[in-house]
Amino acid sequence: MSSNGDDRIDRLYRATKTPQLVEVPPLAFLCLDGHGDPNTSLAYAAAVQALYSVSYAARFAVKKAGGPEFKVAPLEGLWWAEDMGTFVTGDKSAWDWRLMIRQPDAVTGELVERLADEVSVRKSMPAARKLRLVTFEEGTAAQVLHLGPYADEGPTIARLHAFITEQGYSFDLPGLRHHEIYLGDPRRSAPGKLRTIIRQPYGER
Repeated sequence: MSSNGDDRIDRLYRATKTPQLVEVPPLAFLCLDGHGDPNTSLAYAAAVQALYSVSYAARFAVKKAGGPEFKVAPLEGLWWAEDMGTFVTGDKSAWDWRLMIRQPDAVTGELVERLADEVSVRKSMPAARKLRLVTFEEGTAAQVLHLGPYADEGPTIARLHAFITEQGYSFDLPGLRHHEIYLGDPRRSAPGKLRTIIRQPYGER
């Protein structure tokens, strides 16, 4: 699903095991923020459930209204902490996060608000009411494909950071967020078969 029918967007979701530089345009996301270890946080699990539920509801609502058909995009996460080194060491309790699912132009803020209320009531899912539609402009970044469990991402992340440094850029500047894109539905994939795009914005120090 491209937000504007441009294959350049789709290519951002087809990373390889070789790090590469990319340019990410402004894109619309349904999102919800939180804090803490995703493996133990009840808020994290509730956010994932709410994002998928409202995203699928939006897909069907747009189709019913005669709008364009589209697939629900992958779950994504922005992660940050005071010490970016925690992403290599794996100290997840210190992480802040924003979970997101990309939305096409046909999904409006008004539609999201209505569907979030409906899902919250129909599925007893209060987290749905915390969802919001935002435009996120990531800009210049580097990304790489990680295969396997999330717990094994450390070396892949370190390799991506080293690649950015080798290009003469910095990844640990204020405001830059570690970004993960979970290809497929992480709730239904065995750990060994997980495919994750790890993306890191960069800038000049």
